[in-house]
Amino acid sequence: MRISIRTAACILVLLSGGIAQTVTSRIVSAANAFLSTLDQKQRQMALFAFNDEQQRARWSNFPTSFVRRGGLNMGQLSPAQRSAALALVSSALSRRGFEKVQQIMEADEVLKNSENNNPIFGKDLYYISILGTPSEKDPWMLQFGGHHLALNITIAGEHGVLTPTLTGAQPALYTRNGAIVRPLAQESDKAMALLNSLDDGQRKQAILSYRLADLVLGPGKDGKTIQPEGLKASGMNKKQRAMLLDVISEWAGVVHESAAAARMAELKADIDETWFAWSGPTTVAPGTNITAYYRIQGPHLVIEYAPQRLGGDPAMHVHTMYRDPTNDYGRKYFAK
Repeated sequence: MRISIRTAACILVLLSGGIAQTVTSRIVSAANAFLSTLDQKQRQMALFAFNDEQQRARWSNFPTSFVRRGGLNMGQLSPAQRSAALALVSSALSRRGFEKVQQIMEADEVLKNSENNNPIFGKDLYYISILGTPSEKDPWMLQFGGHHLALNITIAGEHGVLTPTLTGAQPALYTRNGAIVRPLAQESDKAMALLNSLDDGQRKQAILSYRLADLVLGPGKDGKTIQPEGLKASGMNKKQRAMLLDVISEWAGVVHESAAAARMAELKADIDETWFAWSGPTTVAPGTNITAYYRIQGPHLVIEYAPQRLGGDPAMHVHTMYRDPTNDYGRKYFAK
């Protein structure tokens, strides 16, 4: 009988402490279960010091052959080790968040096959690493990513911090088992719905007079700041502010549910000081992705959605970025 990765993660929970186990202890158990499958050489490759700033920032949207990652890639693992690695990732994410990760990886496999088995793409080239020692009290970090994916998950006691995290997709629409898959569908559709809800005066504020082509605060931009622009949510009605929060939830909701709930409470409290800006086309064909850039920015948040216009249809190649300028990498939980 075959079981899903998420079911395997749940089994780990039951075996290691029962249903009363906290989310943090569940993640720690999954981390230790993964590490127990590794030999000494693999452990040395997967483990880094928690204060290793070079490894902490070693993430990108580029293929791993362009920007080298640290850790172990999926192709270096046995089937059992790979299952344990993905069970660990799953334990730190929501059900929808893990599904998104799987769809992004599958898109890279589609890209690999569409380019005659191009060896720089594919599901084998996603890396996992751990900074620090998995602990229920002391901070540590799980990293997982490759082409169009960079999860930086800091666990600090009850806190789970997902920023900075990059999600993207190429192709951003593909067919699997006869069904159309759009890994970033809701990020596109919900933002388009919000834009369409704005009246003429609001649209004039939200739509920028210039074009943006890529992420402003993407890889290598840790610590950089930008000025908010566009339409402030205090100028939206109640329904529009709820729609804006719903867009935000597509990123904030990737992490496991208890951390996501705390994060959404923080961002809801900030909503009147949050801005929505749009750059590019204001229409979209049904069932496809927008080709416009947009940004959501608040006191504890920067989200960017950036279709790539070079080398093909921008609706099919998307980069997105999720940051907390006050707490990227969970620094407020361990900074001295």
